[in-house]
Amino acid sequence: DVLQNALAGNETANFEFVLKSKHGEAFTVLLNATTRRDGKGNVTGVVGVGQDITELNQVMATSKRVADDLTRLIDTANAPIFGIDTFGKVTEWNAKASSLLGYSKEEAMGQNLVQRFITEEFKASVDEVLASALIGKETANFEFPMFTKFGERREILLNATTRRGPNDE
Repeated sequence: DVLQNALAGNETANFEFVLKSKHGEAFTVLLNATTRRDGKGNVTGVVGVGQDITELNQVMATSKRVADDLTRLIDTANAPIFGIDTFGKVTEWNAKASSLLGYSKEEAMGQNLVQRFITEEFKASVDEVLASALIGKETANFEFPMFTKFGERREILLNATTRRGPNDE
């Protein structure tokens, strides 16, 4: 179908298909099919460029499994886990944080952690600890109170660690 389309002048980019070797081994190929034309613009054939992406797909599948495992680990941990972005907005909020503080993940996501969830007397110190973590200076065993959605005080022991992007930034 891809080759027939190219012969009709309709080029295809990034078509993925499985190719079997004469020994029965399966390879995933990414194909670009381009129409070949003569000097007058008439179709004379097809140029197909394929790339074996079998290993790439395997690496991507493994990475997805690891990411899914880590997400489940965070979500089901028996300690509250929350994350923030560089603006202080909540990007992670696990089930334990929800059960301990009474705020659902949906209520917490996107909120400024310090401004929304930290008591006035500790806002500056928590903000400082989190700002330090964002520049690579991690803090362990920092204790501060948070109040639940229902006004109950909870003592939190914070380990603030830097979360890095794919390029270690």
